[in-house]
Amino acid sequence: MNPKLRRILFSLAVLVWSGVLLYFHASGRINKYLAPDFRPIAFAGGLGLAVLGLFNLLTAGQSADCGHDHGDDADAHDHETSDVHPLVALLLMVLPVVCSVAWTKDEYSAAALARKGLYDSPADMNTSFLASTMPPLTREQIEKNHRKTADGYYEFNLMEMFFATGDREMQAAIDGLKVETEGRWIDEKTRNPNGTRKRLYRLFITCCAADSRAIPIVLEFGKTPPDLPENGWVKVAGTMRFLLEEGVIQPVLVAERALAAEPPFEESFMRK
Repeated sequence: MNPKLRRILFSLAVLVWSGVLLYFHASGRINKYLAPDFRPIAFAGGLGLAVLGLFNLLTAGQSADCGHDHGDDADAHDHETSDVHPLVALLLMVLPVVCSVAWTKDEYSAAALARKGLYDSPADMNTSFLASTMPPLTREQIEKNHRKTADGYYEFNLMEMFFATGDREMQAAIDGLKVETEGRWIDEKTRNPNGTRKRLYRLFITCCAADSRAIPIVLEFGKTPPDLPENGWVKVAGTMRFLLEEGVIQPVLVAERALAAEPPFEESFMRK
């Protein structure tokens, strides 16, 4: 394959990568993969790849000096040859990323969530350390900073409720409180002999989806839970409890109602 055609193919590969990064920004899908601090970096990378790809594409037909003396004509050599055919190299660079963008659901499977701590106990996630990074919480602060619904439930996020497990003062402030929260709805696979429990979770991301952790609480209905879409978003209201189960304190929301809900703008908790 002649050098000009090789350069064109590799320029197109760079433009495809640029297009993927810029598409994720334009579509909003980047929000599910990167924390806000890192999104401008990915956007700048997409623009940089676009400039590089366009420059190489527009100059593909130009010849350039390789920077050293070849000697006589018998010593001429080609700097652009490769052991891999250019078309194969193009497919290796482009096909995986295009297929990933086309087929991914932008969310984890149940098996992947289990590996990311969905069914871990709070003790396994060192909640005492994480709870220490959150501001103190008292009943007075709850009344001041948490909105109350018309039927008397304080609106909480799962982060506060889960990490209170590692802080006795936070537990005392929340235990027995009527709260409302939202998250993704999934089966409870541990300590659920009567089938009366579900699990509610959201993801916590430090920089990207690869380092995310599931932040879960248990939902106890005392009867068969409502039939809601698996892994769908729900809003649940009830009384918050911290129960000692098999030697481990477990955050349990004794649920009084559960309704399907719209996904929030930011599906994951992000590092601040």
